[in-house]
Amino acid sequence: MGTLPDAQKLAAEVESTLIKYYSIGEDEWRVGKKTKDAIVWRKPSEEFGGFLYKTQGIVKEAPNRIVDYIRPGPYRLDWDSLLTSLNIVGEFEQQDCCLMHYTTAGQLWNVIAPREFIDFSYTTDYQDGLLSCGVSVEYEEKRPNFVRGFNHPCGWFCIPLKSDPDHSLLTGFIQTDLRGMLPQTIVDSAMANSLINFYNELRNALKT
Repeated sequence: MGTLPDAQKLAAEVESTLIKYYSIGEDEWRVGKKTKDAIVWRKPSEEFGGFLYKTQGIVKEAPNRIVDYIRPGPYRLDWDSLLTSLNIVGEFEQQDCCLMHYTTAGQLWNVIAPREFIDFSYTTDYQDGLLSCGVSVEYEEKRPNFVRGFNHPCGWFCIPLKSDPDHSLLTGFIQTDLRGMLPQTIVDSAMANSLINFYNELRNALKT
């Protein structure tokens, strides 16, 4: 099974890292994909040999409700088509922390085979909105038929627009090591497409 991580220490570390990413200047990012509803940028990750992706779009809803649909809980599995399972496998005394195990579907006609992840998740206040962030940890045995991926510090900032509090600016930072022998171009295409699709599916779920 493994030992649960130190939640207080891990929460402080991942929150600090995400706030650092949030302050990176625009000139350091390169546009990876852009639609009328969302933009994906990328830059080399300082954590591993891949990329740190930044994605941003406006969502019509208040931060509390948006983040309830993003973080581990009863909603996420219902609307996020990339996920095939999500289970809470560890809980902590510290509020708004948990350990989750989730699996993802194959992508690009199964060129990217299904993956599994075990992530520490933490949600906290940030400015007038919320930050939901996390990082993968080594915990439990790998499951057969899945490649164990690893999320370096990732997270979502959800801040209400001052000009229109009924809408929020949702900004994500994702750096996923899918592992396995995958060309970087394949990973880039899959990441950009899945992040754009994330916004579309989230907006549709919030409407209902």
